[in-house]
Amino acid sequence: MQSHAHQIFRKFLCIVLAALLSYVAIADEVSREQIKGLDEQVQDIKKDVLNLSSELAMLEEKLLFPSNTQVSLFVSMHEGDDFRLDSVQLKLNEKVVAQHLYSFRELEALQSGGVQRLYLGNIKTGDHDLVVSYIGKAPAGGEYKRSGSYRLTKDVGPKFVEIKIAGPESTEQDIKFRGW
Repeated sequence: MQSHAHQIFRKFLCIVLAALLSYVAIADEVSREQIKGLDEQVQDIKKDVLNLSSELAMLEEKLLFPSNTQVSLFVSMHEGDDFRLDSVQLKLNEKVVAQHLYSFRELEALQSGGVQRLYLGNIKTGDHDLVVSYIGKAPAGGEYKRSGSYRLTKDVGPKFVEIKIAGPESTEQDIKFRGW
């Protein structure tokens, strides 16, 4: 079904391009007012294409990740923690499902209360083992590595888990899990 949606989108783009090319062919006979009208039509077509692209992306997500099997894993940090997070790895049922290296901007966003969706996937109902490992640098400069595990219980319907990471100087535990 996903390829069918893409085929429709491609056909639409071909029609749009063909229309634009036909307008270019008669451009010598076109007045300034007609060119202005044509430009407005092109802008409208661009808006329509962008809207279609957005709708296709939403449809694709619904098809690939139906809500009854969907699981989303989010990463956050304790606000004000000046620990420098370098990387995070997520394992679900002993399989690596996500890894991420953090840029300076991403780290800044996490330190100021941001949340990152690191994984979106499908799992069966029941219990699953989630293992989170992270590496970073302490404010004093030493490397800091930690891991934590969580028993993820998946019911019918979407499952969301926040993984809150703390640095070595935090008063919080290293990794906190919150599911909903």
